[in-house]
Amino acid sequence: MASNTAARMPLLDHLREFRKRIFRASLAILLGSIVGWIFYNEIITTLASPVCDLKGAQKAGASSCGGLYINGVLGPFNLQVKVALLAGIIMSAPLWLYQLWAFIAPALHRKEKRNTILFIVFATPFFSVGAYLGYLILPLAIKMLFGFTPTALSNLIKFDDYLDFVLRIILIFGLAFELPVFLVTFNLIGFIRGSTILKPWRAWVFAIFLFTAAFTPTPDPLTMTLLALPLILLYFMAGGIGVLVDKKRDRKLVKIETKATSIDAPTPISE
Repeated sequence: MASNTAARMPLLDHLREFRKRIFRASLAILLGSIVGWIFYNEIITTLASPVCDLKGAQKAGASSCGGLYINGVLGPFNLQVKVALLAGIIMSAPLWLYQLWAFIAPALHRKEKRNTILFIVFATPFFSVGAYLGYLILPLAIKMLFGFTPTALSNLIKFDDYLDFVLRIILIFGLAFELPVFLVTFNLIGFIRGSTILKPWRAWVFAIFLFTAAFTPTPDPLTMTLLALPLILLYFMAGGIGVLVDKKRDRKLVKIETKATSIDAPTPISE
């Protein structure tokens, strides 16, 4: 019985740790969603700017703003809940990404854990840059998609679908820019070598384009390319950093092995 209990304890510990990380990540998303709920009007007026000046329409008391509309009795409430939740996921992304990494970290050695500090330091700015890039390309993507509307026809856009589309682009761009952070961190902890990252570069490039085509919530090639090109550049940068780190690590290993195997020259015996 004791052996069975001892065998089960590691699994139970992992489950407890997983539950703790999930709870903290959910709490971070909840707090972010509360902020999103409070600043709901500011968020929708900012995100609606590529389609219409919602803030100006609200001040002027206009009954409509471009082709945007809300449908149903529960439509306004559902829209606010959806925007608050997605905004909470985006704003709290560095926190729940850290919880994801912290769940993996206990399996690492002490020196490897020190290297994971770089993940914490760079995860937030890289996510922010990706999210901001997603926000910047929105007007271009929306203008291109609206260009397919046939002449003499008006394009009415359901507001919750539009904001869902916008927030998904921002979230996907932010998460995609975490790729080099994960690759470099895995290299620093010795999990993967730089040459292993760069060797299948054709497969990586194809996978990046496939990812952008599958998960970007718009079929236009412009949005896909604008996301894929920075990711490919960051992938090669991560691989290059990994190669440099490996060279430095290999030189240290050679020095350690040389010292461990060196034997002093024999001293001649004087007669």
